[in-house]
Amino acid sequence: MALEKKVLEKLAEILENSKYTVVLSGYGMIIESGYPALRDGDISYDIEQKYGYSLEELLHSSFYSTRKELFFDFYRNEILKPLDIPPGKGFRILKEMEDEGLVGQIITRRIFGLPQRAGCKNVINLHGSVYNNHCPHCGKAYPMEYIRDSTKVPLCEVCNTPIKPDIVLFGEQVDNSVITRAAEEVSKADVLLVLGTKLSSALCRQLTGYYEGSKLILITLYPHYSDKLADMVINQRVDDTLEELITYMKKKRND
Repeated sequence: MALEKKVLEKLAEILENSKYTVVLSGYGMIIESGYPALRDGDISYDIEQKYGYSLEELLHSSFYSTRKELFFDFYRNEILKPLDIPPGKGFRILKEMEDEGLVGQIITRRIFGLPQRAGCKNVINLHGSVYNNHCPHCGKAYPMEYIRDSTKVPLCEVCNTPIKPDIVLFGEQVDNSVITRAAEEVSKADVLLVLGTKLSSALCRQLTGYYEGSKLILITLYPHYSDKLADMVINQRVDDTLEELITYMKKKRND
């Protein structure tokens, strides 16, 4: 469903007049890109049936510590396998918006590196990225492919220590310096663009309290009671909305 013209005009005006816009990119954007909703009831049930443990147990720091072989079996098959799917339209348009100065910073808890893979440069990955891995003993860095192509527990070539993916597992805390940087970015934004998540989500609860402006724009498919906390709400797919927006702004510029 196309946006009403007055809504499109207002959204474009806010972003064009913004000195610094920060994006909070949520779970809905990776679903729109075709990534599996691992916490969905059916998928979550299938994972538990296949591995004998829940998603939260399999991705827990204690599971990595004590059951590495099963951890990496699950990690390769369920976390790394979807990486064959490229970033969706929404991320590609965010890259275009960043290039045009309409977006200054993107913050996400998602670990698949989709904004960077779409070409976005200013991204804070609160929970890390599957593309970064290291040896916890000697610090040697390893690419995602090293984990993906392993058949057993991937070991460091230097000291034979099991590799650790640089993602925040259940039971681990987000690095304080990363949270501080994200909070600083949100605090200096005059527009906060929340995409593909609820304002009651962990991402928003963690960061929206630092926002001091009055132009919090929420674009997400499903209405939620927390929508009332936004200054402007669009209940529509993020990728379709951004496509309408960028098309409108280009046309306006060329008229």
